[in-house]
Amino acid sequence: MRIVSWNIRAGGGRRINDIADQLRRWRPDVVTLSEFRGTAPSQELSSLLRDQGLIHQRSSVDARRSSNCLLLASRWPLRLAGLRGRQPEARRWLVAAVGASQPFTLAAMHVPNQVSGRKYPFLDAVLTLARRWRNGPAIFIGDTNSGRMGLDEESPAFTQREEDWIDGMEGAGWPDAFRLLHPRKRAYTWYSPNAGNGFRLDQAFPNRELLPRLRRVRYVWGTVAGSERRDALSDHAALIVDLGD
Repeated sequence: MRIVSWNIRAGGGRRINDIADQLRRWRPDVVTLSEFRGTAPSQELSSLLRDQGLIHQRSSVDARRSSNCLLLASRWPLRLAGLRGRQPEARRWLVAAVGASQPFTLAAMHVPNQVSGRKYPFLDAVLTLARRWRNGPAIFIGDTNSGRMGLDEESPAFTQREEDWIDGMEGAGWPDAFRLLHPRKRAYTWYSPNAGNGFRLDQAFPNRELLPRLRRVRYVWGTVAGSERRDALSDHAALIVDLGD
């Protein structure tokens, strides 16, 4: 089983056909998209994913606003999961049970940046949910705007708060899947447009019950024929997680 998590930047815009083509080449079974919006391009992308067999879809879009939201698309049925306790903000947090042959729960997230003032309350809410989890195999995945100091950044940006959050997730039984398989490997999923410094902002956190199925975790940049630009399709690399049966 393959899960692809990707921040598609500002709803996709004119890039939607190329984004859909790239997703087809990755052959995902479940897709989570950050910065999906209630716009015509985003809705067209949703339709294109249905044409690829990802017919079961859920989104956090508010039709009244063109803000950054989330889309889940799957080959298997998706049932929205109601969780107890305080939830992160609704448009950036979407949880569904995936009705695959071996069911699991997937929580897609897009954590606000630090400047917004909403980042740390969001991370705290995610960690609290992870510590209280009693719903079987699960994975929290997406753009967390977080990383390890000195390891997931080319210039200082992360603080002890991000470090403590990742430690807290691991201590609760939800390790950073990429770091679990690649403890010291440097990989960057976003580059600052001004200085060009790289940061690993996108992670997947499988819990103990899902962890035995983890096979491979990698970051891949979308490509367009005839273009050598790293950010031709998005300013983020996609996160691809392969699970065994």
